[in-house]
Amino acid sequence: MDAQRAGEGGREFQRVSDELRARIADGTYPLGTLLPSQRDLAAELDVSRDTVQKVLRELVGEGLIESRQGSGSRVVRVPVTQPSAGLHGRLRGGPTLGPLLDEAFEQPQVTLDVYSLTAESLAAHLTVQAERIAGGHIAPESVVLRLILPTEDLSLPYPRAKDDPADPRLADRLRLIGARSVESMSRRFTELGELVDTVSFEVRRAPLTPTFKLYLLNGSQALQAPYEVIERDIRLDSGEVVNALDVLGFRAAITRHVTNADPDSHDTFFVDSWQRWFDSVWNQVAVAQSK
Repeated sequence: MDAQRAGEGGREFQRVSDELRARIADGTYPLGTLLPSQRDLAAELDVSRDTVQKVLRELVGEGLIESRQGSGSRVVRVPVTQPSAGLHGRLRGGPTLGPLLDEAFEQPQVTLDVYSLTAESLAAHLTVQAERIAGGHIAPESVVLRLILPTEDLSLPYPRAKDDPADPRLADRLRLIGARSVESMSRRFTELGELVDTVSFEVRRAPLTPTFKLYLLNGSQALQAPYEVIERDIRLDSGEVVNALDVLGFRAAITRHVTNADPDSHDTFFVDSWQRWFDSVWNQVAVAQSK
């Protein structure tokens, strides 16, 4: 049993190591910014804090980050190439969310309309953007985020235990992840209120099962990523491992469409159509999240 656990730990260590290296390389965590906290990384990547700490120590040893007690871990060097080891579901060469959000936040007026299962990835990326603003690297005049999440009591097809679909623990875990993401973003916007002239963060919930995540950036870009259903082991807070059907979230492949001068072009039509869809759900179906 100990050997089996050691093997699992090694695989998880490598998975987290590859993921953090990729995020540093592709600009998700730009040079000079702080990584999310060990607690947030452990929750997002579904591993123990011990695993995260071991990976961070390795990255410190390689000179990619520096860590100071009480100050977190900061990116100090970007690798020339991304890791060659493929991650389950990560598609190299396609657009990634980090650099696209960087571009969006470099505009004077930042508007984000997001539809997601938990907004876990968005929370991590907003932490990075908040660090860029606090560090004086960018200075938007306003930041407005509208977020649609599924209704909290909605029965979702994933994640669920493969051998016992009625097991409520994975649904409870999903709700906790969503709550933590919203709490994290709420803190970020409170901090941004001291640095940005106009900030607004509103969450509404709709009785819809997300089969994709959607980001509408500054009214001119639409990013869409499907939630691919996979089988994987999920470790609960109790330490128990559950074989589950889950979806790829932060590693989902993104397609990007950008409006242009031609109102009849495919990209312009795509962005406009999904903006109308978002507005219709926001105004007609979704309800404000209770405090």
